[in-house]
Amino acid sequence: MATGDNKVFDIKERTFLFAKEVIFFVKTVKIERVFMSLFDQLVRSATSVGANVAEGKSGSSRNDFLKFHIIALKSANEATYWLSLIKDTLEVQEKKVDELIEEMEEITKILATIILKNKAASTL
Repeated sequence: MATGDNKVFDIKERTFLFAKEVIFFVKTVKIERVFMSLFDQLVRSATSVGANVAEGKSGSSRNDFLKFHIIALKSANEATYWLSLIKDTLEVQEKKVDELIEEMEEITKILATIILKNKAASTL
């Protein structure tokens, strides 16, 4: 995940890098059994964002593109939820979780902008 002024602007690459960061983060956490499902859901939703962006980019129509980006946006919101829940219920690397939340919020804004612009373009 690029930081500071070195942010990656390609949404496909950025969501891929985010998914990798989440996986690397989860690998560092000693997970108690009761919290396993939270981390499982986090990995699923975080990796789903990039997978849906990639699938949307190879869609056969504008509707396909929009559909997969909308799903990616929903997964991004879900990933933010799991990160926030983990932060509030576990003693984990709070700084790292905050960085992941911040990046997911930025990706969410980018996805929302992509969706809105493409919806507007499809009504022209």
